[in-house]
Amino acid sequence: MTPGAEIACNPSPSPAHLLLVECPDRRGLVHEITGVLFRHQCNVTSNHEFVDAQANRFFMRTEFLGDVEASEILEETSRLLPAGGTARLAPRGKRRVVVFASCEHHCLADLLVRHAFNEINAELLAVISNHETLRSLVEKFGIPFHHVGHEGRTREDHEAAIQKRLAALQPEWLVLAKYMRVLSAGFVARYAHRTVNIHHSFLPAFVGAKPYQQAFARGVKVIGATAHFVTERLDEGPIIVQQVIPVDHTHSAADMAQAGRDVEQIVLSRALKLVFEERVFLHGNRTIIFD
Repeated sequence: MTPGAEIACNPSPSPAHLLLVECPDRRGLVHEITGVLFRHQCNVTSNHEFVDAQANRFFMRTEFLGDVEASEILEETSRLLPAGGTARLAPRGKRRVVVFASCEHHCLADLLVRHAFNEINAELLAVISNHETLRSLVEKFGIPFHHVGHEGRTREDHEAAIQKRLAALQPEWLVLAKYMRVLSAGFVARYAHRTVNIHHSFLPAFVGAKPYQQAFARGVKVIGATAHFVTERLDEGPIIVQQVIPVDHTHSAADMAQAGRDVEQIVLSRALKLVFEERVFLHGNRTIIFD
């Protein structure tokens, strides 16, 4: 028997699916939703649910195996949900992503390495930057680099030039990997709930230039980072991941800055893993995360 014939006699298991449900809470929802999958001879391999008692809101993330018609699963599930509920099957394949960066390399470099080794569920389409600084780094990984300079342009003109690049790339998600430009409300609205940002966790303290020098002068004892969804309210979008590490009097301002860079890249990659694996539900200005 040839190797090809042997493989054909051992077909791969049914493909995995991911069902995401959000609705007003009521008794029996878990039983009824999994009952739909049972009737279609599907096998649930992972299930998480949460009820926000204060808002009376139910959230459920279910991974399952089975050869099914997505439309039938969605139709039956949606029919049993209370009014105001939603059900969807997450799209297959990797998420189409464009990364924005300026001059700082650490978060971008970490994402490039993780992408190269398939550690995040994403296809990195391109990097867009308002500086040329990181071109050589990006091109070493075979990723297209688009320099869209901002000098001598209004914010509107600059964003219009970026939009032309994005129109050709058609990303599902934008990632701001230390992109040091404030996006307009109109730009953010085009990618509502589809843009993730990373920054240090000193905000609203130590705003402006040299935050780590300011932190050193105040003798701070923790360094942290926050990854969040971008909204029109600067750095106030729903938080996905936060993390802190301790520092003390022996840390110089430069030591604190390095610690901050280390935390930022860890937090950003963690946030993107959660988002691209559809583990994050938006709930007002909060997030529900099934880790």
